[in-house]
Amino acid sequence: MTTETVTWLTQDAYDRLKAELDQLSGPGRVELARKIEAAREEGDLKENGGYHAAKEEQGKQEARIRQLDELLRFAKVGEPPANDGVVHPGSIVTVRFADGDTERFLLGSREVEVGDLEVYSEKSPLGSAILDHKIGDHCAYELPNGRKVEVSIVDVEPFTG
Repeated sequence: MTTETVTWLTQDAYDRLKAELDQLSGPGRVELARKIEAAREEGDLKENGGYHAAKEEQGKQEARIRQLDELLRFAKVGEPPANDGVVHPGSIVTVRFADGDTERFLLGSREVEVGDLEVYSEKSPLGSAILDHKIGDHCAYELPNGRKVEVSIVDVEPFTG
Protein backbone atom coordinates (compact mmCIF):
# COMPACT_ATOMS: atom_id res chain seq x y z
CA MET A 1 0.00 0.00 0.00
CA THR A 2 1.28 3.45 -0.84
CA THR A 3 0.38 6.63 1.00
CA GLU A 4 -1.59 7.60 -2.12
CA THR A 5 -4.15 4.84 -1.53
CA VAL A 6 -4.03 4.47 2.26
CA THR A 7 -6.56 6.42 4.29
CA TRP A 8 -5.93 6.80 8.00
CA LEU A 9 -8.98 6.31 10.25
CA THR A 10 -9.54 6.11 13.98
CA GLN A 11 -11.04 2.84 15.21
CA ASP A 12 -14.30 4.68 16.01
CA ALA A 13 -14.51 6.11 12.48
CA TYR A 14 -13.76 2.70 10.96
CA ASP A 15 -16.44 1.01 13.08
CA ARG A 16 -19.02 3.71 12.24
CA LEU A 17 -18.29 3.52 8.50
CA LYS A 18 -18.30 -0.30 8.53
CA ALA A 19 -21.72 -0.28 10.23
CA GLU A 20 -23.00 2.18 7.60
CA LEU A 21 -21.66 -0.03 4.80
CA ASP A 22 -23.24 -3.13 6.32
CA GLN A 23 -26.60 -1.34 6.65
CA LEU A 24 -26.55 0.08 3.13
CA SER A 25 -25.39 -3.10 1.42
CA GLY A 26 -27.72 -5.40 3.39
CA PRO A 27 -31.04 -4.18 4.80
CA GLY A 28 -30.75 -0.86 2.94
CA ARG A 29 -30.62 -2.58 -0.46
CA VAL A 30 -33.56 -4.82 0.42
CA GLU A 31 -35.69 -1.86 1.56
CA LEU A 32 -34.85 0.14 -1.56
CA ALA A 33 -35.67 -2.82 -3.81
CA ARG A 34 -39.08 -3.00 -2.10
CA LYS A 35 -39.64 0.73 -2.74
CA ILE A 36 -38.74 0.34 -6.41
CA GLU A 37 -41.00 -2.68 -6.83
CA ALA A 38 -43.91 -0.93 -5.09
CA ALA A 39 -43.46 2.15 -7.30
CA ARG A 40 -43.17 -0.04 -10.42
CA GLU A 41 -46.56 -1.57 -9.63
CA GLU A 42 -48.15 1.89 -9.71
CA GLY A 43 -48.19 1.85 -13.51
CA ASP A 44 -46.55 3.74 -16.37
CA LEU A 45 -42.86 4.15 -15.52
CA LYS A 46 -42.38 7.22 -17.76
CA GLU A 47 -44.64 9.34 -15.57
CA ASN A 48 -44.05 7.59 -12.25
CA GLY A 49 -42.33 10.10 -9.92
CA GLY A 50 -42.06 7.61 -7.07
CA TYR A 51 -40.27 5.11 -9.28
CA HIS A 52 -37.79 7.68 -10.60
CA ALA A 53 -37.12 9.02 -7.10
CA ALA A 54 -36.47 5.49 -5.79
CA LYS A 55 -34.12 4.74 -8.72
CA GLU A 56 -32.23 7.98 -8.06
CA GLU A 57 -31.97 7.08 -4.38
CA GLN A 58 -30.67 3.66 -5.41
CA GLY A 59 -27.96 5.26 -7.55
CA LYS A 60 -26.83 7.48 -4.68
CA GLN A 61 -26.86 4.54 -2.27
CA GLU A 62 -24.77 2.37 -4.62
CA ALA A 63 -22.27 5.21 -5.06
CA ARG A 64 -21.94 5.54 -1.27
CA ILE A 65 -21.49 1.76 -0.96
CA ARG A 66 -18.64 1.88 -3.51
CA GLN A 67 -17.08 4.88 -1.75
CA LEU A 68 -17.23 3.19 1.67
CA ASP A 69 -15.98 -0.11 0.31
CA GLU A 70 -12.90 1.51 -1.24
CA LEU A 71 -12.26 3.71 1.79
CA LEU A 72 -12.42 0.78 4.22
CA ARG A 73 -10.44 -1.57 1.97
CA PHE A 74 -7.44 0.79 2.01
CA ALA A 75 -7.84 2.13 5.55
CA LYS A 76 -5.05 2.09 8.07
CA VAL A 77 -6.91 1.86 11.34
CA GLY A 78 -6.07 3.22 14.73
CA GLU A 79 -2.31 2.96 14.73
CA PRO A 80 -0.79 6.38 15.20
CA PRO A 81 2.11 7.15 12.89
CA ALA A 82 5.68 7.18 14.12
CA ASN A 83 6.71 10.17 16.22
CA ASP A 84 9.60 10.99 13.89
CA GLY A 85 8.79 14.59 12.92
CA VAL A 86 7.63 13.47 9.47
CA VAL A 87 4.10 14.15 8.22
CA HIS A 88 2.18 10.87 7.84
CA PRO A 89 -1.56 10.15 7.60
CA GLY A 90 -2.76 10.26 11.20
CA SER A 91 -0.45 13.12 12.18
CA ILE A 92 -1.51 16.34 13.83
CA VAL A 93 0.32 19.00 11.87
CA THR A 94 0.94 22.67 12.52
CA VAL A 95 1.86 24.75 9.48
CA ARG A 96 2.77 28.42 9.11
CA PHE A 97 1.62 30.25 6.02
CA ALA A 98 3.70 32.92 4.29
CA ASP A 99 1.57 35.66 5.92
CA GLY A 100 2.52 34.37 9.40
CA ASP A 101 -0.80 32.67 10.21
CA THR A 102 -0.59 29.17 11.62
CA GLU A 103 -3.05 26.29 11.39
CA ARG A 104 -3.19 23.01 13.32
CA PHE A 105 -5.07 20.05 11.84
CA LEU A 106 -5.26 16.28 11.58
CA LEU A 107 -4.11 14.74 8.32
CA GLY A 108 -6.55 11.90 7.66
CA SER A 109 -9.95 11.04 6.27
CA ARG A 110 -12.70 13.66 6.41
CA GLU A 111 -14.82 10.82 7.80
CA VAL A 112 -12.87 11.05 11.10
CA GLU A 113 -14.53 13.18 13.76
CA VAL A 114 -12.09 14.71 16.24
CA GLY A 115 -14.00 17.47 17.99
CA ASP A 116 -12.85 21.00 17.14
CA LEU A 117 -9.72 19.90 15.29
CA GLU A 118 -9.96 20.46 11.54
CA VAL A 119 -9.29 17.40 9.35
CA TYR A 120 -7.58 17.59 5.97
CA SER A 121 -7.34 14.68 3.59
CA GLU A 122 -3.87 13.59 2.60
CA LYS A 123 -5.22 13.81 -0.95
CA SER A 124 -6.12 17.51 -0.62
CA PRO A 125 -3.75 20.09 -2.16
CA LEU A 126 -2.32 21.00 1.27
CA GLY A 127 -2.23 17.40 2.48
CA SER A 128 -0.46 16.05 -0.58
CA ALA A 129 2.05 18.95 -0.49
CA ILE A 130 3.17 18.26 3.09
CA LEU A 131 2.90 14.46 3.10
CA ASP A 132 6.23 12.77 3.90
CA HIS A 133 7.90 16.14 4.67
CA LYS A 134 9.43 16.95 8.06
CA ILE A 135 9.45 19.77 10.58
CA GLY A 136 11.22 22.79 9.08
CA ASP A 137 10.43 21.89 5.47
CA HIS A 138 8.89 24.51 3.21
CA CYS A 139 6.22 23.27 0.80
CA ALA A 140 3.97 24.86 -1.79
CA TYR A 141 0.65 23.85 -3.27
CA GLU A 142 -1.76 25.26 -5.79
CA LEU A 143 -5.31 26.33 -4.98
CA PRO A 144 -8.13 25.51 -7.40
CA ASN A 145 -8.01 29.13 -8.60
CA GLY A 146 -4.37 28.67 -9.63
CA ARG A 147 -2.83 30.71 -6.80
CA LYS A 148 0.26 29.20 -5.13
CA VAL A 149 0.38 28.95 -1.35
CA GLU A 150 3.58 28.36 0.61
CA VAL A 151 3.66 26.75 4.05
CA SER A 152 6.33 25.75 6.55
CA ILE A 153 5.88 22.69 8.73
CA VAL A 154 6.17 23.88 12.33
CA ASP A 155 5.18 20.79 14.30
CA VAL A 156 4.15 17.17 13.73
CA GLU A 157 2.80 14.80 16.34
CA PRO A 158 0.96 11.49 16.14
CA PHE A 159 -2.80 11.59 16.75
CA THR A 160 -3.50 9.46 19.82
CA GLY A 161 -7.23 10.02 19.81
